[in-house]
Amino acid sequence: MTYSLYFHIPFCTHRCAYCDFNTYAGQERLIPAYVEALCNEIRSVAARAPERLSVHTIFFGGGTPSLLTPVQFEQILQTVRNRFDLVNQPDLETCLEANPGTVTVDSLRGLRRAGFNRISFGVQSFQPGELRQLERMHDPFDVLNAVHWARQAGFDNLNLDLIYGLPEQPLHKWQTNVKQAVELAPQHLSLYALTIEQGTPYGRWAGHGLLAMPDPDLAADMYEWAAEYLEGQGYEQYEISNWARPGYQCQHNLQYWRNLPYLGFGAGAHGCANSTRVADVLRIKTYIERLNQDPLQSPAPAFPLSPASVSQTHLTRFVEMQETMMLGLRLTQEGVAAEAFRVRFGQEMQSVFGKDIEELIGLGLLEKVRSQTSEVVRLTKRGRLLGNLVFMRFVGE
Repeated sequence: MTYSLYFHIPFCTHRCAYCDFNTYAGQERLIPAYVEALCNEIRSVAARAPERLSVHTIFFGGGTPSLLTPVQFEQILQTVRNRFDLVNQPDLETCLEANPGTVTVDSLRGLRRAGFNRISFGVQSFQPGELRQLERMHDPFDVLNAVHWARQAGFDNLNLDLIYGLPEQPLHKWQTNVKQAVELAPQHLSLYALTIEQGTPYGRWAGHGLLAMPDPDLAADMYEWAAEYLEGQGYEQYEISNWARPGYQCQHNLQYWRNLPYLGFGAGAHGCANSTRVADVLRIKTYIERLNQDPLQSPAPAFPLSPASVSQTHLTRFVEMQETMMLGLRLTQEGVAAEAFRVRFGQEMQSVFGKDIEELIGLGLLEKVRSQTSEVVRLTKRGRLLGNLVFMRFVGE
């Protein structure tokens, strides 16, 4: 069994109006203490594992991970190397998210030397007006520079994030964004529909009628156009929101979608291993305080929890089956294979979920195809647009 590691870096220089992630602006002074706390949490979790664990992907998300220095990343990664067995060296996927305006050619070279081989830039748009609307701190020229510098630094696995369905965003501007992204020749693209979340400035503005709600029909048109265009440009859609050149699928995210174990470190981080879903405390100062003790002496419960854990949920076998379906169906080509399901759970997928599967096939949302080794259930193209309707069939008892 191989694990994936996720590190949450909750620091931002500015919190964007649409963001509902666990992020904080203006607390960069806490970064050194936070890095030490992360290292303590790694030691704590590894010490409580039933055996020395094998790791095959590492991912830093946020927030803005690129606010940390290469030296600080080296400290974290060295602690990982000391406590886990890293497989697939030297090609182990080690990725971080970065805001285009927070990197230089020197910082990117330092990240490459530290061991990172994949970088994901939060571009979101190439339109200055849309970037201002989203309250992003970079401009299109920052994106061009960041991509150029990343290539100079030796990154040959690059992802760009884009957001569509913005308030009053016309189709042609979205098309321009996608085309400009493709011109930069990234190996991977992630395209996300804007969602208006409660508790964010966008949510409050929309609630008072100050912000137009996204048009779901137009957003669907944007999605379908992008899928067709990117296919023509040589990108394979392997997940509902993700496209990649052959061989460049994000291995870390595949771990999630295949419902395989991962450990989360950092304020607000989530993990799922040993049939247990775990979440860490949200606030940065509280997280640091909890990890200040000697991690081997602190009264943390058994693996995979740590002194920072504030919630745990035991997953029954049936819930794990449900989540395997719900997550696996996001994989547009791979889907969920009947044979893999049987091997993992000792039951036939059809005997557990056959009624729901057949009804969803009748609605044109799922299809059955045959791979070399197994029958596979996956979303149809129409099902990709209505994925939430499919996933809801596999939620609840």
